[in-house]
Amino acid sequence: MNRWLPFLFAMLLAFSTAALGADGLVAIKSPFSGKETMNRFEENAKQRGLNVFARIDHAAGAARIGKTLRPTEVWEDAQGQVWLGYNDPAFLAQRHGVAQCPAASGLSKALAALAEATIAH
Repeated sequence: MNRWLPFLFAMLLAFSTAALGADGLVAIKSPFSGKETMNRFEENAKQRGLNVFARIDHAAGAARIGKTLRPTEVWEDAQGQVWLGYNDPAFLAQRHGVAQCPAASGLSKALAALAEATIAH
């Protein structure tokens, strides 16, 4: 049981600020605007040596065809709350039949740390 204690603690900590959806989506409330959240995410990723290949602004695309969307690089709900979300790699590994993939756990931890750094004040 002791070997599971750090994992359980990490999961409880993650659930204190994030919601894990049925489809493996981790969603974390951001205190920043959508644009600022994405700028912070990109900067934190680059500081960790990661490459950001694309930032897709669906709201800008919608505007080009005369439609309106709330900010969608990260999403903003009807109440104006900005959310940073990502698919949990551990869930993806399980869904694709490779639940024992040794990289999934590390990727989950890295994404959680990146997300938490992004929303930190």
